[in-house]
Amino acid sequence: MDLFDASQPVDSTSRSQPLATRMRPVSVEEFIGQRHLVGEGKLLRRMIESGRIGSMIFYGPPSCGKTTLAHVISQEVDAGFVILNAVLDGVKEFREVVRRAEEQRKLYHKKTVLFVDEIHRWNKAQQDALLPHIESGLITLVGATTLNPFYSLVGPLLSRCQLFELYPFKSDDIRHLLQRALEDEKRGLGSYKVLVSEEAINYFTEYSGGDIRHALNALEMAVLTSREDDDGIKRVDVEVARESIQKRYLRYDRTGDEHYHYASALIKSMRGSNPDAALYWLTAMLEGGEDPHFVFRRLLIFASEDVGLADPHALSVVNSAHEAFEKCGMPEGFYFLSHACLHLALAPKSNSTGAIFEVAGEHKKSGTKPVPEHLRDKTANEKKSRFLDVENASENYKYPHSYPGHWVDQQYLPDDLAESRWYRPGSQGLEARRWERLQQIRSGNRKKE
Repeated sequence: MDLFDASQPVDSTSRSQPLATRMRPVSVEEFIGQRHLVGEGKLLRRMIESGRIGSMIFYGPPSCGKTTLAHVISQEVDAGFVILNAVLDGVKEFREVVRRAEEQRKLYHKKTVLFVDEIHRWNKAQQDALLPHIESGLITLVGATTLNPFYSLVGPLLSRCQLFELYPFKSDDIRHLLQRALEDEKRGLGSYKVLVSEEAINYFTEYSGGDIRHALNALEMAVLTSREDDDGIKRVDVEVARESIQKRYLRYDRTGDEHYHYASALIKSMRGSNPDAALYWLTAMLEGGEDPHFVFRRLLIFASEDVGLADPHALSVVNSAHEAFEKCGMPEGFYFLSHACLHLALAPKSNSTGAIFEVAGEHKKSGTKPVPEHLRDKTANEKKSRFLDVENASENYKYPHSYPGHWVDQQYLPDDLAESRWYRPGSQGLEARRWERLQQIRSGNRKKE
């Protein structure tokens, strides 16, 4: 196979190709969306128009235009353009690209632009193999990834590339592209007599979830499977649209960035005491195929981290809901997930349990101090007193139950840290009432003393 055949334009008029492929823009003027990158005066637009392309990484969800932008670049720049797919191609194919790139530069003084789709699939050694050829200018890399490049790509590669983040298509962009496909006679569906209702266009737009490939292919399915009426017109109404795109597309990958974004949205919605938003993100994760046990683990952590002592029963509620889920399974399990989620969203909040990490930091910084004599084990103190003929330090320990309110003022921390305070009580729920009670006991006993 001649890898440099990729520099030739793809026959976008072939009806064997999906509509989304046929409608792929061939110039920057045709490209819709990502205005923050290809709008007038934006950096990527200037790079494409000037023909001076530097190595870059396109990062974004599926069907947001990464590969399309690469094809636009291939049409706009005077360079050899090669496509590799990191799933299918490896070191052998890359070495051939390097060999041909050296040949192109030597014979025709032309640069080579290498597009690597799903570049995150290459391991560290394969990514490192790109570095010397990018550094020498032999190859200009355009990589595409759906994963966060700061996690999936090696640092030296990132430092040599400009990073461009792409976002899902907006609703207006999708409507525009659907209309363009209906009107284009050469590449689209314009050769058919088609009448698509506004409700159907809206349905395709909303249910595609920002995925233009999903929307265009559903539109094509609707048109091709619709029969002509007596006037020779294919009519696509909202019912036909529903049949062509039966389930709303959820942009959720439980192994990728979306997994963490949605989990973060769920946690922050509960922390913000917004039960509706919490249920929304919880459902989005479950509909996207998330493991319910992962969700329960997050809820259990939240019950201690963000609700804590303000509602000590929250942890038991979530744990019980998890046990009930394991006994009953789905779909009834939705009740238990909802029960736990709503309880946490509505509960008073306190993050005082996080004090343990501050205390751990103190141990790491200064080491662990000796236990004060009066707090040490009673038996050990008695033996020490008897054999060394010294004062029994345990006799200086004040037994709290012997005092009013079961509290007495005495030192419990090492001498160097006697006045240290890490625990900061929350101001809500049961914790606030308990702290107030303790303050009253302390102040009352101190007055008596």
